[in-house]
Amino acid sequence: MNRRRTNKKMAHRLAKASLLAAIFLPMPSQAASSAWVTSPGGAFRLVASQPRPDGSIPAILEVKLEPGWKTYWRDPGASGIPPQITFDPSGGVALEAIRFPAPKTFSEGPGRYVGYDSSVAFPLVLKRVGDEKDLAVRASVFLGVCEEICIPVQGTLDLTLKSGDFDNPLDGARIEKAVASLPEAPSDDFRITKSAFDEEAGIIRLDLRLPQDAGKPEIFLAGPAGFSFGPPVVADQGGAERRVDVPVKLSGKDRKIAGKPIALTVRAGDRSMETTLAFD
Repeated sequence: MNRRRTNKKMAHRLAKASLLAAIFLPMPSQAASSAWVTSPGGAFRLVASQPRPDGSIPAILEVKLEPGWKTYWRDPGASGIPPQITFDPSGGVALEAIRFPAPKTFSEGPGRYVGYDSSVAFPLVLKRVGDEKDLAVRASVFLGVCEEICIPVQGTLDLTLKSGDFDNPLDGARIEKAVASLPEAPSDDFRITKSAFDEEAGIIRLDLRLPQDAGKPEIFLAGPAGFSFGPPVVADQGGAERRVDVPVKLSGKDRKIAGKPIALTVRAGDRSMETTLAFD
């Protein structure tokens, strides 16, 4: 009787131990992230998920910053280097766009620049090209970081997306969080109600509707090559309606603004909005 009870106890313990081993043993999955490339002031890496049926690949360029360091937005202003990433076409992946969270403005006057003062992730719009089952993704990254002065950094990021493997759930959560942090589309309570370009004054004039109790907004513009923008001037009026004047300078041979898209991002309180301006 005692031996039978002992055998039952031992079987129960072995079953419990087997369950714990199954929980803590590593699962055979392919982590969808590259190794970190270290740089002055931080590090960066590529994170990607398995291709979707339409060929799109959710991904981010993740930049980790040490305290006191900054990196730059798509249009950094008077100084700085915007993040740039190119993909080796032999890896079966093409970059269609890089997207940006709402930035901040640093410094004033001629030294004004735009960027981020904490770790940031840039969602990437990637597309699968070709018929390869496994994707050996290789990306070259060039960006600027600064503490006192801008430092250019670059590196190559590699990761493999094997067909049939499961995504790392932590990597998927990082991608989802980065996409959720992007500026929202225009809405009834947060949008541009009127836009015009005063060619004689060299000023873009905007009428902006803000969310209730949003306070004074921050305005950021980015245009094609040859466009540069001065500090936006926001009228000091109350309520949800604001007038914004943005000095614009056109350089190069083509000095026409007509037909050229300008990306506009507005930060107002804890919300941000992004749209595209176009002038006739």
